[in-house]
Amino acid sequence: MTTPAIAYLRTSSATNVDGDSQHRQREAIRRFAKGAGYAIEAEYYDAAVSGADPIEARPGFSQMLASIEGNGVRLVLVEDASRLARSVLVSELAILVLKQRGVRILTASGEDLTETDDPARVLMRQVAAAFAQYEKTRLVGKLKIARDRIAAAQGGKRIEGRHGYDRTNPALVKEAKRLARKPPRTGKARSLREIAAELAAAGFATAQGRAFSPSQVKRLVAY
Repeated sequence: MTTPAIAYLRTSSATNVDGDSQHRQREAIRRFAKGAGYAIEAEYYDAAVSGADPIEARPGFSQMLASIEGNGVRLVLVEDASRLARSVLVSELAILVLKQRGVRILTASGEDLTETDDPARVLMRQVAAAFAQYEKTRLVGKLKIARDRIAAAQGGKRIEGRHGYDRTNPALVKEAKRLARKPPRTGKARSLREIAAELAAAGFATAQGRAFSPSQVKRLVAY
């Protein structure tokens, strides 16, 4: 019986997008998966994304997280650690985010990035956890300020959805509707979870700092 897995690929520049980087990564991951008894059920790819870019700014990584929350897959495969990130802090934060969801990250050489006895990396992971909590608190504060500003502009009246998120934000509604349209290049509509992930990557989230639920996205699109 094979174990389901997700492949994550990243290229750092437009030149690499047109080159063989993604094909090399895909082939290395597939070879490893075949030999280890893993079945790749989905692939997520961040094209022209720097290895130092934060994970919340990566559409592919955000879509992968949204998928993981609903499909039960708990294994992510990458060609090597640098494909996840080149910045140690970003790498450890990405590992932390996946580990908190019960997900393991393996490289095509079999290295388990999720587990380590290296005290320096353990410390970095703790720093990353503290940083993640700080960013969450900061985001909640920014969202509250934005809601209060809109409420003041409307004479103190605030229109909310059933779950309390603010649908009077025109930028949020506009972006949700844009993402709901079928891309001309692929003609394939995004799922509600994928839209939620991309909204989160663009900085749109609930008052609790979480990505919108599919039902919330559906109401945003219909607003």
